[in-house]
Amino acid sequence: MKERVILHCDANSFFASVEVANNPQYEGKPVAVAGNPEKRTGIILTKNHIAKKYGIETGEVIWKAKSKCPNLICLSPHYRLYEEYSKKLKNIYERYTDRVESFGIDECWLDVTDSLKFFGNEKQLADRIRNDVKNELNITISVGVSFCKLFAKLGSDLKKPDATTIISKENFKNIIYPLPINAIIGIGRRLEIKYNKIGVSRLGDIINIPDNILKKKFGKLGIELKEKLLGIDNDEVKPCDCFVPPKSIGNGTTTITDIYSRKEIIGTVSMLSNEISTRLRYQNFNASGVSVTLKTATFQYFHQTNKFDFATNSQSHIINTVMNTIDSFWQYNIPIRAIRICVYNLSNAKQTQQCMFSNIIKDTSLNLAIDKIRSKYGYHSISPAISINNNYIDIDRLKA
Repeated sequence: MKERVILHCDANSFFASVEVANNPQYEGKPVAVAGNPEKRTGIILTKNHIAKKYGIETGEVIWKAKSKCPNLICLSPHYRLYEEYSKKLKNIYERYTDRVESFGIDECWLDVTDSLKFFGNEKQLADRIRNDVKNELNITISVGVSFCKLFAKLGSDLKKPDATTIISKENFKNIIYPLPINAIIGIGRRLEIKYNKIGVSRLGDIINIPDNILKKKFGKLGIELKEKLLGIDNDEVKPCDCFVPPKSIGNGTTTITDIYSRKEIIGTVSMLSNEISTRLRYQNFNASGVSVTLKTATFQYFHQTNKFDFATNSQSHIINTVMNTIDSFWQYNIPIRAIRICVYNLSNAKQTQQCMFSNIIKDTSLNLAIDKIRSKYGYHSISPAISINNNYIDIDRLKA
């Protein structure tokens, strides 16, 4: 069997790089894309390579970032522009292979196994793609090259910006095994602590853990990770036209001011549910479950899940279920700073059997009418009445 050649292409400081590419006056200066302090979203979302040299970190508040770098240029995000650049990136990748799998807005895996006969060896091809991106879009990417997806992703993380890193079957142990456990995707803080408790701090430590212990502590995923670290990884890069359905659809917002009352909360829930239900219908999904997360003014998190009476994409049913869920555990006596709603257990709306006792026909007709108006006049052309005179939500941050 022919050994695969997988690339992982990761756009460097994507949001900030796109802003600089569209604003040449910022070239060579420290730039960050950040939220709006007046709307309590004043944190660094991403920063360019120059800003990183000052120690600026993603997620830190703007004032702290500027204390490190007084000349830091903070720009508001332009998500539609980033989506355009994401499509342009993918168009470049698709010149070289029909197997391009997106991983977020700024990363893609490419299976170029059958492309090398046309474009040279793996390093030559990776460098060619990097140059195409730089010359055509005026941004840079880092490329990891390996025989599997996991190691290719690791490779693109190891050298930034604008670099090619090759991890082969001959050198992967020397490169990967000394890395900290959280260097790979899927190992968050919680899993890192669990691994630390059994003496694992480096990726190479996992290889020496007996399978029975890994299975007991981490289940099937623990065994699979060990196999991948041994170089046994046959995960395929999906074709360009392969649609991977989402596991969930969600939306959240930080309110401009703290909210207390049920009326204020239901106003926020209504607007979030409105956006989620629109996305469900647009993608032809129903959902069977919902989760709601409340963040207080003191940054405490409260989370609860619930199930719908029937699979649905109805805004009204999402609102009612979310509010019933909140009513079951919340006392409405603590100021809330942010709310997030997420629906899950998605199914094809056309194949889902509906409850015969629901007002589904009336609800569906209303939703279709709303969708038709929005498609003609824009998303914000029609909104729930409860959102009128809502002064504690930034409407611009809620988009379908």
